[in-house]
Amino acid sequence: MKLIFKGKAAIVTGGSGGIGLDVSKKLAKLKIKVLILDIKTPKIKKNKFIYFEKVDLTNQKKINTAISKFIKTQKRIDYIVNAAGVLWFDQDLSLEKINTHTWDRIFLINLKSMVLVLKRLLPIMKKNKYGSIVNIASIDALSGDDKPQEAYGASKAAMIRVSKSLAIQYASKNIRSNSILPGPIDTPMQDRWKNDSNSKKNLANTIPLKRIGKPKDISDVVLFLLSEQSSFITGTEIIVDGGLKAKP
Repeated sequence: MKLIFKGKAAIVTGGSGGIGLDVSKKLAKLKIKVLILDIKTPKIKKNKFIYFEKVDLTNQKKINTAISKFIKTQKRIDYIVNAAGVLWFDQDLSLEKINTHTWDRIFLINLKSMVLVLKRLLPIMKKNKYGSIVNIASIDALSGDDKPQEAYGASKAAMIRVSKSLAIQYASKNIRSNSILPGPIDTPMQDRWKNDSNSKKNLANTIPLKRIGKPKDISDVVLFLLSEQSSFITGTEIIVDGGLKAKP
């Protein structure tokens, strides 16, 4: 099935690596102009369809400046992919032990960045009466964990809640909002596996499909949710975890 895209311009937060970068490359192949917003510079070859602005995604003024610059040339924004996020295993501890500054920083990066970007872009989408938003959450949002990553899981759960409200509030403007909940994915966020291959193998063995996911597994679903083939899908979540959450 060939996906159909009516839009011409997209913004991807956290697009310098992992899932966000894979999404950006695929959109560029479709000749959709992509603005990557990230604190890190993407390691990619020069591409006339990919633009990059180094931005602190917790700073509304800098976000607005970067987006306004892109809109001057594109005139519209059709797609938003909120893929920015952090997972700090050594700092995201139990409520008893976590530093509250760490908690706040995780929420700023994972959740507030999404809010700040959408605050700037929703009026543009409303004006054009068109848009699709995909938010990268996590299966960690769905349940507790005996290995605490409390701030990460809570921030991702909040993303889902915001996404659902957007879907309801902006449906009349032909703007859709959905979330993807990845399971374990082999991205730079999982640097710990470089020095602990056994941990990665052991985790893969707990997954019904017996492998760790790849960025492609998520980016393919992102593109589907941005496309016209998903035009009747909004306010929902798609779990992409190799069957992990299906287990009793």
